[in-house]
Amino acid sequence: MGSLKNSVSKSVKTKVAGQTQDDVVYCHIFDAILEQRLPPATKLNEEALAEIFGVSRTIIRRALLRLSLEKVVDIRPNRGAIVSAPSVNEAQQIFKAREVLELAITELAVVSATKAQIAECRKLVEEENAAFAKNDYGSGLRLSGEFHIKLAEMADNAPLLAFQRSIVSQSSLLIAMYETGNHSNCSQDEHTLLLDAIENGDKDVALELMKEHLEHIRSKLNLDGNNASNDLHVVFSDVLKNKAS
Repeated sequence: MGSLKNSVSKSVKTKVAGQTQDDVVYCHIFDAILEQRLPPATKLNEEALAEIFGVSRTIIRRALLRLSLEKVVDIRPNRGAIVSAPSVNEAQQIFKAREVLELAITELAVVSATKAQIAECRKLVEEENAAFAKNDYGSGLRLSGEFHIKLAEMADNAPLLAFQRSIVSQSSLLIAMYETGNHSNCSQDEHTLLLDAIENGDKDVALELMKEHLEHIRSKLNLDGNNASNDLHVVFSDVLKNKAS
């Protein structure tokens, strides 16, 4: 058993060059949530996760704390951690807040965006397209969120940027948990058109495109349930396969 754990630890350490064990465990769990492999309210048992990844419970706790700060995991005193499960009402509040925030950001971005920032956002859209083309939904969703954070950077307003980081993280969780369909991605065209309007300085068009984009995201949500597994060993079967090899 010890040698098996060592082989997994080695795999975790070297999965991505330069990442620590904390980083890789965090990414595995976050990906599982974003890719809908971990449903809402799933208990994240520290002992089971430590055994699966071949790391200490201290590392698992640090990863779970990091996820809790991003509001995708809830840590309950004396009861452990679970995947966050926002209610329908909470989801509506999150998206209403996001609508107000994104429109304010878009209006400011039309005035403040630089050519370099727009070029950087266009590169993000290309990376997002490539992720979805490879059926890498988790990466695609993260890149989409990063695109919206970059828009907030264009607005050149520090409080709005801080709020955007939090709201995008929460929105990504809701999308990952409740989006219906086959995860077909239409947002890359919407992102490109939005960038075009910002680059052209057309505020009215940019605001209308942002409203349509947010409505498109909201229209794909189904908060009635989720068929993913809540068995940690099923969710992380790929890690266990690496461990056995």
